Amino acid sequence: MRGMPELSSEVQFLKGVGPRVALTLAAKGIHTIEDLLYYLPFRYEDRLNPRSIEQLQPGEMASVIAEVRGSGLFRTRRMPVFEMTAGQGRNKLKCLWFRGGYLEGKFKPGALVALYGKVEFSTFGRGGGLQMHQPQFEILHEPAEDGQPPTEEQQRFDSLETGRIVPIYEATGKLNARWFRRIIRTALELMPPEVGDAIPKAIRERLGLVPRAEALWQVHWPDAGESFMALQVAATPAHRRLIFEELFFLELGLELKRRRARSQPGIGFVPSEKVRAALKKILPFHPTGAQKKVFKEIATDMAHPSPMRRLLQGDVGSGKTIVAFEAAVLAMENHYQVAMMAPTEILATQHYLSARAVLEPAGYRVVLLTGSLDQQQKKDIRRHVARGTAQMVIGTHALLEDKVEFDRLGLVIVDEQHRFGVLQRMKLMRKNSDVQPDVLVMTATPIPRTLALTLYGDLDVSVLDELPPGRTPVATRVVSDERAEEVWEFVRKVVNGGQQAYVVYPVIEENEEKDTGLKAAIKMYDELRKKILPDLKVGLLHGRMTAEEKELMMRRFKQNEVQVLVSTTVIEVGVDVPNASVMVIEHAERFGLSQMHQLRGRIGRGAARSYCILMTGGKVSEEAQQRLDTMVSTTDGFEVAEKDLELRGPGEFFGTRQAGMPSLRVANLIRDRKLLELAKREARALLEEKTPEITDTEKRAAVDYLRTHWNRRYGLVEVG
Repeated sequence: MRGMPELSSEVQFLKGVGPRVALTLAAKGIHTIEDLLYYLPFRYEDRLNPRSIEQLQPGEMASVIAEVRGSGLFRTRRMPVFEMTAGQGRNKLKCLWFRGGYLEGKFKPGALVALYGKVEFSTFGRGGGLQMHQPQFEILHEPAEDGQPPTEEQQRFDSLETGRIVPIYEATGKLNARWFRRIIRTALELMPPEVGDAIPKAIRERLGLVPRAEALWQVHWPDAGESFMALQVAATPAHRRLIFEELFFLELGLELKRRRARSQPGIGFVPSEKVRAALKKILPFHPTGAQKKVFKEIATDMAHPSPMRRLLQGDVGSGKTIVAFEAAVLAMENHYQVAMMAPTEILATQHYLSARAVLEPAGYRVVLLTGSLDQQQKKDIRRHVARGTAQMVIGTHALLEDKVEFDRLGLVIVDEQHRFGVLQRMKLMRKNSDVQPDVLVMTATPIPRTLALTLYGDLDVSVLDELPPGRTPVATRVVSDERAEEVWEFVRKVVNGGQQAYVVYPVIEENEEKDTGLKAAIKMYDELRKKILPDLKVGLLHGRMTAEEKELMMRRFKQNEVQVLVSTTVIEVGVDVPNASVMVIEHAERFGLSQMHQLRGRIGRGAARSYCILMTGGKVSEEAQQRLDTMVSTTDGFEVAEKDLELRGPGEFFGTRQAGMPSLRVANLIRDRKLLELAKREARALLEEKTPEITDTEKRAAVDYLRTHWNRRYGLVEVG
């Protein structure tokens, strides 16, 4: 590349890359030189003070630089094992890679190699001593075969490999950490000493952020005096600067998106005396303080002539549905229709039955639209919806079909938003052509508030943090299936005392296991009904039953015609039977933490003491044990969510792209929560009128930078 490259230049034009390698980098989201510079090390190795083999202690993680003494592939009865011996003087370290045939010919005697791994006493072969299993390695110097001295460039790059703290990058294709070190070093050396900074100067100075160019250098090639611990946990000033920058522009984009939504024409619902009288008629009990507070927030939003975009977050059993019905009454009393979308037919049916019980006596017409209805039924319901004679329409994805047209859609309620893509929510909102309906999104998945504000960046957040009176604490126990007889005897005792029980079986996502989970439920239903609990009335509920069959079974369970309900996870959300006080979850080690918490939320809804029994079968992994321990130690949904986030990370927790999670390249939403809060405050302040320390030019520069540099990173963060 001639002259000084721009950071926005395509990465293929960087020396050592080219079009073919650029394709491999593109798969990692690296398209420009700037993208390459933001491809940060995932860890560092201290090659400034590498350990000598003599100093190594079993049980520690260590970096060692040593000379290859010999290597070879050994075939055992179970698998091939590749062994390499590295040495420093008389001291030796054995390194083993199981199924390591791919390493044959890799280590030449006399080569200098850097090793990183856990040190253990040698148990393989003869001779004792120390060993590393599956260590990460890099060959630093090959023995010179032709006797030629290394070139000046080779010497320059080789000097980066030892005698310093070395960045370790995640490899991709044939591009290993060593390749990334060289190419990123080249890019940094071509970078001008000062690069443009779109974060306004006043913010940089107030927060003590290091200059951008310095941060990029230090995060890849830290100075010898930098804290090694701070590097490993991304807490150096350089990391802090780059993390804040990413979160600042993410939050700026979300704030702009929120403001744009508010500027669109909506409906100003009038909370008249007639509405208040109608609300008193439908409320079956005295609402909690949290329900009153949250409904006031919703009603205030709905009164504004701009579209409401609000997330209603509450733990299982906190009374979200009745708050949603209150919002529906406000819309219907203003002569608008309400659409309520749920992810499963059983939940849609449950909402439909609840809505009919609460709203129909007050004179509102509620209809159910799901995929399993026959064509004629769907046609009739669609006709009522189009004419406006159906005031509240509850359904599944069937509501999104083009054939479904509303007369005057005023409010969209989406339950369990994490099960839907953001684009599906948008499609339902666009069913009105002239004005945008108000949107209320409900979730029973507790999400720490900071993360909720980012995940649902275009929504305002309301939290129901109080359970209605009469909810009883649930005692949770973990037992091995070896004690199954005791468990079934306990179930019999509780049921004979007038209560009811759920028995739940896992259905894993993969198809072959999906059938297994279903068969387990059916098989256990037969066994419980015929052999284990023949004196009790046992029912079966699973996802492959028709909507009518599910509804009939739930009705029978609700009326205590069925005392023990054997089910797959279809009961995870939305089923409300106050008389059920026992939940037995079989193969609990297979369930996710939030899923178990949701299931547990089905009980404890009445006055009787409730019990959740987590029955495990076979070997329980360390992570599964942590999930089970969390369930026993807390019933607080937000604590459960914190642990779930910690165990799984935000991507898996939220379902990543489906839920609209941004693809972050530097920040970690769990680790960097405090910086996220700070970035949110600063982004909001930037857009306020009264920020004299930030000029209009700086504000425009920040928004322009967001559009040109960051927007493609956050697919769903559209900036007008």
